[in-house]
Amino acid sequence: MLPEFITWDVNPTIIDSFVSIRWYGLMFAIGFWIGFNVVAKMFQREGAPERWMGILLIYVGIATIVGSRLGHVFFYKWDYYSAHPWKILATWEGGLASHGGAIGIIIAVILFSIFTTRRNPLWTFDRLTVAIALVGCLIRIGNLMNSEIFGYATDLPWGFKFVRSPEWQSEYAPLACHPTQIYEALCYLALFGLMMWMYWKRNAGERPGLLFGTFLVGTFGSRFFIEFIKNDQVPFEASMTLNMGQWLSIPFVALGVFLICWALTHKRIHIDYPGKFAPDNIKNKK
Repeated sequence: MLPEFITWDVNPTIIDSFVSIRWYGLMFAIGFWIGFNVVAKMFQREGAPERWMGILLIYVGIATIVGSRLGHVFFYKWDYYSAHPWKILATWEGGLASHGGAIGIIIAVILFSIFTTRRNPLWTFDRLTVAIALVGCLIRIGNLMNSEIFGYATDLPWGFKFVRSPEWQSEYAPLACHPTQIYEALCYLALFGLMMWMYWKRNAGERPGLLFGTFLVGTFGSRFFIEFIKNDQVPFEASMTLNMGQWLSIPFVALGVFLICWALTHKRIHIDYPGKFAPDNIKNKK
Protein backbone atom coordinates (compact mmCIF):
# COMPACT_ATOMS: atom_id res chain seq x y z
CA MET A 1 0.00 0.00 0.00
CA LEU A 2 1.37 3.37 -1.01
CA PRO A 3 1.86 5.98 1.73
CA GLU A 4 -0.50 8.95 1.89
CA PHE A 5 1.57 11.88 0.72
CA ILE A 6 0.82 15.53 1.47
CA THR A 7 -0.50 17.63 -1.40
CA TRP A 8 0.84 21.15 -0.86
CA ASP A 9 -1.39 23.65 -2.64
CA VAL A 10 -0.97 26.86 -0.63
CA ASN A 11 -1.29 30.19 -2.42
CA PRO A 12 1.95 32.13 -1.77
CA THR A 13 0.00 35.39 -1.91
CA ILE A 14 -2.18 36.28 1.08
CA ILE A 15 -3.65 39.49 -0.32
CA ASP A 16 -3.57 40.45 -4.00
CA SER A 17 -5.38 43.76 -4.36
CA PHE A 18 -4.05 47.31 -4.63
CA VAL A 19 -1.24 45.96 -2.46
CA SER A 20 0.19 42.46 -2.66
CA ILE A 21 1.19 40.64 0.53
CA ARG A 22 2.98 37.33 0.26
CA TRP A 23 3.65 34.72 2.93
CA TYR A 24 7.40 35.01 2.37
CA GLY A 25 7.43 38.73 3.05
CA LEU A 26 5.17 38.30 6.07
CA MET A 27 7.42 35.61 7.55
CA PHE A 28 10.45 37.83 6.93
CA ALA A 29 8.78 40.77 8.68
CA ILE A 30 7.59 38.69 11.65
CA GLY A 31 11.08 37.27 12.04
CA PHE A 32 12.63 40.74 12.11
CA TRP A 33 10.04 41.98 14.62
CA ILE A 34 10.49 39.05 17.02
CA GLY A 35 14.25 39.11 16.55
CA PHE A 36 14.34 42.83 17.33
CA ASN A 37 12.55 42.23 20.61
CA VAL A 38 14.76 39.27 21.55
CA VAL A 39 17.92 41.32 21.07
CA ALA A 40 16.35 44.31 22.85
CA LYS A 41 15.75 42.14 25.92
CA MET A 42 19.40 41.12 25.89
CA PHE A 43 20.60 44.71 25.53
CA GLN A 44 18.29 45.77 28.36
CA ARG A 45 19.53 42.94 30.59
CA GLU A 46 23.11 44.05 30.12
CA GLY A 47 22.47 47.78 30.37
CA ALA A 48 23.31 48.76 26.79
CA PRO A 49 21.86 52.02 25.41
CA GLU A 50 18.41 51.53 23.90
CA ARG A 51 19.27 53.70 20.89
CA TRP A 52 21.71 51.01 19.75
CA MET A 53 18.75 48.86 18.78
CA GLY A 54 17.47 51.24 16.13
CA ILE A 55 20.93 51.69 14.67
CA LEU A 56 21.57 47.95 14.62
CA LEU A 57 18.20 47.30 12.94
CA ILE A 58 19.13 49.65 10.09
CA TYR A 59 22.57 48.09 9.66
CA VAL A 60 21.26 44.52 9.69
CA GLY A 61 18.19 45.21 7.57
CA ILE A 62 20.19 46.78 4.76
CA ALA A 63 23.00 44.21 5.03
CA THR A 64 20.58 41.26 4.88
CA ILE A 65 18.82 42.43 1.74
CA VAL A 66 21.90 43.71 -0.11
CA GLY A 67 24.10 40.80 0.96
CA SER A 68 21.51 38.14 0.12
CA ARG A 69 20.89 39.66 -3.29
CA LEU A 70 24.55 40.04 -4.19
CA GLY A 71 25.22 36.53 -2.91
CA HIS A 72 22.66 35.18 -5.35
CA VAL A 73 24.13 37.30 -8.15
CA PHE A 74 27.78 36.35 -7.64
CA PHE A 75 27.52 32.80 -6.28
CA TYR A 76 24.75 31.38 -8.43
CA LYS A 77 23.90 33.45 -11.54
CA TRP A 78 26.84 35.66 -12.40
CA ASP A 79 26.71 34.66 -16.08
CA TYR A 80 23.16 36.01 -16.34
CA TYR A 81 23.55 39.16 -14.25
CA SER A 82 26.88 40.14 -15.79
CA ALA A 83 25.03 40.30 -19.10
CA HIS A 84 21.94 41.97 -17.57
CA PRO A 85 23.31 44.15 -14.72
CA TRP A 86 20.12 46.22 -14.42
CA LYS A 87 18.34 43.03 -13.34
CA ILE A 88 20.37 42.97 -10.12
CA LEU A 89 17.96 45.56 -8.70
CA ALA A 90 14.89 43.49 -9.65
CA THR A 91 14.59 41.83 -6.23
CA TRP A 92 10.83 41.34 -6.74
CA GLU A 93 11.68 38.66 -9.31
CA GLY A 94 13.25 36.54 -6.55
CA GLY A 95 16.80 35.47 -5.91
CA LEU A 96 18.35 35.69 -2.43
CA ALA A 97 21.24 33.64 -1.03
CA SER A 98 21.61 33.07 2.71
CA HIS A 99 25.40 32.85 2.50
CA GLY A 100 25.51 36.30 0.94
CA GLY A 101 23.22 37.56 3.68
CA ALA A 102 25.58 36.11 6.31
CA ILE A 103 28.56 37.89 4.77
CA GLY A 104 26.59 41.13 4.61
CA ILE A 105 25.60 40.88 8.28
CA ILE A 106 29.19 40.14 9.34
CA ILE A 107 30.37 43.29 7.59
CA ALA A 108 27.48 45.30 9.08
CA VAL A 109 28.19 44.13 12.63
CA ILE A 110 31.87 45.01 12.30
CA LEU A 111 30.94 48.52 11.14
CA PHE A 112 28.31 48.80 13.90
CA SER A 113 30.96 47.84 16.46
CA ILE A 114 33.46 50.36 15.12
CA PHE A 115 31.11 53.33 14.85
CA THR A 116 28.50 52.67 17.53
CA THR A 117 29.30 50.26 20.37
CA ARG A 118 33.11 50.62 20.44
CA ARG A 119 33.07 47.02 21.66
CA ASN A 120 34.51 43.76 20.38
CA PRO A 121 32.27 42.68 17.45
CA LEU A 122 31.82 39.31 19.15
CA TRP A 123 29.65 41.04 21.75
CA THR A 124 27.11 41.94 19.07
CA PHE A 125 27.48 38.70 17.11
CA ASP A 126 26.76 36.60 20.19
CA ARG A 127 23.48 38.37 20.83
CA LEU A 128 22.32 39.05 17.30
CA THR A 129 22.74 35.49 16.04
CA VAL A 130 20.33 34.16 18.65
CA ALA A 131 17.59 36.14 16.91
CA ILE A 132 18.86 35.32 13.41
CA ALA A 133 18.38 31.61 14.10
CA LEU A 134 14.65 32.26 14.55
CA VAL A 135 14.54 34.53 11.49
CA GLY A 136 16.11 31.71 9.45
CA CYS A 137 13.37 29.35 10.63
CA LEU A 138 10.61 31.72 9.54
CA ILE A 139 12.26 32.42 6.18
CA ARG A 140 12.28 28.69 5.43
CA ILE A 141 8.58 28.60 6.27
CA GLY A 142 8.23 31.39 3.71
CA ASN A 143 10.04 29.19 1.17
CA LEU A 144 7.55 26.41 1.96
CA MET A 145 4.66 28.78 1.29
CA ASN A 146 6.29 29.62 -2.04
CA SER A 147 6.64 25.90 -2.89
CA GLU A 148 10.34 26.45 -3.55
CA ILE A 149 13.72 25.04 -2.44
CA PHE A 150 12.45 21.50 -1.87
CA GLY A 151 14.26 18.18 -2.11
CA TYR A 152 14.50 15.09 -4.25
CA ALA A 153 11.73 12.54 -4.65
CA THR A 154 10.97 10.39 -1.62
CA ASP A 155 8.58 7.59 -0.64
CA LEU A 156 8.53 8.67 3.00
CA PRO A 157 4.98 9.30 4.27
CA TRP A 158 5.70 12.98 4.96
CA GLY A 159 6.71 13.66 1.37
CA PHE A 160 5.10 16.73 -0.22
CA LYS A 161 3.58 17.13 -3.67
CA PHE A 162 4.28 20.77 -4.52
CA VAL A 163 1.52 21.11 -7.09
CA ARG A 164 2.01 24.90 -7.54
CA SER A 165 5.68 24.48 -8.44
CA PRO A 166 6.52 24.35 -12.18
CA GLU A 167 9.74 22.55 -11.24
CA TRP A 168 7.83 19.81 -9.41
CA GLN A 169 5.29 19.53 -12.24
CA SER A 170 8.00 19.10 -14.88
CA GLU A 171 10.50 16.93 -13.00
CA TYR A 172 8.72 14.96 -10.26
CA ALA A 173 4.94 14.77 -10.69
CA PRO A 174 3.26 12.63 -9.48
CA LEU A 175 6.03 11.69 -7.01
CA ALA A 176 6.38 13.34 -3.61
CA CYS A 177 9.53 15.21 -2.57
CA HIS A 178 11.41 15.91 0.64
CA PRO A 179 10.05 19.09 2.30
CA THR A 180 13.57 20.32 2.97
CA GLN A 181 12.22 23.74 3.92
CA ILE A 182 10.64 22.11 6.99
CA TYR A 183 13.82 20.16 7.78
CA GLU A 184 15.85 23.37 7.83
CA ALA A 185 13.16 25.31 9.70
CA LEU A 186 13.12 22.70 12.47
CA CYS A 187 16.91 22.73 12.72
CA TYR A 188 16.97 26.51 13.05
CA LEU A 189 14.13 26.49 15.57
CA ALA A 190 15.99 23.94 17.70
CA LEU A 191 19.15 26.05 17.39
CA PHE A 192 17.21 29.13 18.53
CA GLY A 193 15.95 27.25 21.59
CA LEU A 194 19.44 26.01 22.43
CA MET A 195 20.99 29.47 22.12
CA MET A 196 18.25 31.09 24.21
CA TRP A 197 18.93 28.50 26.92
CA MET A 198 22.67 29.10 26.67
CA TYR A 199 22.28 32.87 27.00
CA TRP A 200 19.56 33.12 29.66
CA LYS A 201 20.28 30.04 31.76
CA ARG A 202 24.02 29.50 31.31
CA ASN A 203 25.17 33.12 30.78
CA ALA A 204 26.95 32.08 27.57
CA GLY A 205 27.41 35.76 26.74
CA GLU A 206 30.25 35.76 29.24
CA ARG A 207 32.26 33.58 26.86
CA PRO A 208 32.81 35.81 23.79
CA GLY A 209 32.32 33.92 20.55
CA LEU A 210 30.55 30.88 22.04
CA LEU A 211 27.05 31.79 20.87
CA PHE A 212 28.26 33.02 17.51
CA GLY A 213 30.26 29.84 16.98
CA THR A 214 27.29 27.69 17.98
CA PHE A 215 25.14 29.56 15.49
CA LEU A 216 27.61 29.04 12.63
CA VAL A 217 28.03 25.33 13.30
CA GLY A 218 24.31 24.75 13.85
CA THR A 219 23.10 26.78 10.88
CA PHE A 220 25.62 25.91 8.22
CA GLY A 221 26.29 22.40 9.50
CA SER A 222 22.62 21.48 9.14
CA ARG A 223 22.51 23.27 5.79
CA PHE A 224 25.51 21.23 4.58
CA PHE A 225 23.85 17.87 5.29
CA ILE A 226 20.35 18.81 4.11
CA GLU A 227 21.85 19.92 0.78
CA PHE A 228 22.49 16.23 -0.01
CA ILE A 229 18.74 15.70 -0.53
CA LYS A 230 17.90 19.16 -1.87
CA ASN A 231 17.52 20.08 -5.54
CA ASP A 232 20.31 22.10 -7.11
CA GLN A 233 19.49 25.78 -7.36
CA VAL A 234 21.31 26.30 -10.64
CA PRO A 235 22.22 23.88 -13.48
CA PHE A 236 26.02 24.06 -13.08
CA GLU A 237 25.75 22.38 -9.64
CA ALA A 238 24.75 19.09 -11.29
CA SER A 239 28.38 18.34 -12.15
CA MET A 240 29.70 19.17 -8.66
CA THR A 241 30.46 16.58 -5.97
CA LEU A 242 29.38 19.15 -3.38
CA ASN A 243 27.02 21.87 -4.51
CA MET A 244 27.59 25.61 -4.12
CA GLY A 245 25.64 25.81 -0.88
CA GLN A 246 27.82 23.10 0.68
CA TRP A 247 31.11 24.65 -0.44
CA LEU A 248 30.00 28.01 0.92
CA SER A 249 28.96 26.41 4.23
CA ILE A 250 32.33 24.81 4.97
CA PRO A 251 34.21 28.06 5.87
CA PHE A 252 31.38 29.13 8.16
CA VAL A 253 31.37 25.79 9.98
CA ALA A 254 35.17 25.92 10.33
CA LEU A 255 34.96 29.44 11.76
CA GLY A 256 32.25 28.28 14.15
CA VAL A 257 34.34 25.37 15.44
CA PHE A 258 37.28 27.72 15.96
CA LEU A 259 35.16 30.22 17.89
CA ILE A 260 33.67 27.55 20.14
CA CYS A 261 37.11 26.14 20.95
CA TRP A 262 38.51 29.63 21.53
CA ALA A 263 35.62 30.62 23.80
CA LEU A 264 35.84 27.48 25.92
CA THR A 265 39.62 27.68 26.37
CA HIS A 266 39.73 31.33 27.45
CA LYS A 267 38.75 32.80 30.77
CA ARG A 268 35.10 33.68 31.24
CA ILE A 269 34.51 37.42 31.53
CA HIS A 270 32.22 38.98 34.14
CA ILE A 271 29.13 40.87 32.96
CA ASP A 272 26.94 42.99 35.21
CA TYR A 273 23.22 42.58 34.57
CA PRO A 274 21.47 45.80 35.64
CA GLY A 275 18.30 44.81 33.82
CA LYS A 276 17.66 48.24 32.31
CA PHE A 277 18.85 50.27 29.36
CA ALA A 278 21.70 52.71 29.93
CA PRO A 279 20.79 56.42 29.77
CA ASP A 280 21.48 57.91 26.35
CA ASN A 281 23.75 60.58 27.80
CA ILE A 282 26.16 58.04 29.26
CA LYS A 283 28.78 56.78 26.83
CA ASN A 284 29.66 53.12 26.88
CA LYS A 285 33.08 52.26 28.18
CA LYS A 286 35.38 50.30 25.94
